[in-house]
Amino acid sequence: MAAADDYDGATALAEFRASRAGVRGLVESGITSVPRLFLAPRPSSPCTPPAENEIPFAIPTVDLALPRSATVQLVRAAARSFGFFHVTDHGDVHAGTVDSAVSAVRAFHELPPATRSAFYTPACVGSVTYSTIPIPIPGPLLPWRDTLQRCMTEFGKKIAGLLSEALGVGAERLERAMQVEGWLMACHYYPPCAEPAQVVGSMAHTDPSLFTVLAQDGVGGLQVRLDDGRWADVSPVPGALLVNIGDLLKMASNDEYKSAEHRVVIKSSRDARVSIALFFNPAKREESDLFGPLPELVTPGNPQRYRTFNLTEFMDSRRKLGHGLSSIDRFRIAHE
Repeated sequence: MAAADDYDGATALAEFRASRAGVRGLVESGITSVPRLFLAPRPSSPCTPPAENEIPFAIPTVDLALPRSATVQLVRAAARSFGFFHVTDHGDVHAGTVDSAVSAVRAFHELPPATRSAFYTPACVGSVTYSTIPIPIPGPLLPWRDTLQRCMTEFGKKIAGLLSEALGVGAERLERAMQVEGWLMACHYYPPCAEPAQVVGSMAHTDPSLFTVLAQDGVGGLQVRLDDGRWADVSPVPGALLVNIGDLLKMASNDEYKSAEHRVVIKSSRDARVSIALFFNPAKREESDLFGPLPELVTPGNPQRYRTFNLTEFMDSRRKLGHGLSSIDRFRIAHE
């Protein structure tokens, strides 16, 4: 490795991209130490705090086989308290379908290098991108993962209805206000790492979406930050889908719901982790489409907490300010 003052991150990134093999290619090459391009910030990285700050934690579970009223109560409690919940007995999505999708993502990323490298590019080909997406902080810094992204417009209406009803505004209110759609599917492959504590799967962030639905294998690595600042493992639940509230829904709920900070850490030096995240956003994206807290949730005792904005303004702010809570707090109204 070159001396610190000789290191050229831009050149290292260009050489890595030119290999067209992704992070999986580094593992296949037999490396025993992590290239500097992937080293997590030190010494006070938000992604790798001391192990004693990581604790076991049970994410709430919502069983869709329960009566509607009971399900809505569970969704309300989880969205208010944690911003995350597992969903079981989700009849629309058979467990075998989820398992097959996760297996297909794994199979693609474990194709021979010569086969998958033909698809490796940071540019979008049709509706698909296969690459290693840099983390937007000075560096550059690459996450220890490869990603296959695909636009999609299905699924999530049932969850949107439950989240809307749990706000007390009726099951169709969010749909009428925003026209909820599945906007993006991100298929992540986190290869095993010889030095897992030295890399980052994803930086600590909140999702900008209304909500996200996640399918994952059993390897683990997703963590959520608790109110006391500690990180808690979100252990995979077989057959369950994981839902987390995003910044846009936190805003629309006038802070009734919680958009929790989360991250991915690499847990294994032997096993790759696979996840599929489906991000649901408003279909209304014209400059004239303004979003703010639902009027029904604004009262004299609970004043409007965010000003209105359009989706372009929100996403531009997100890109400039990064993935932290500041991207939604920029629109917060100060009250005496």
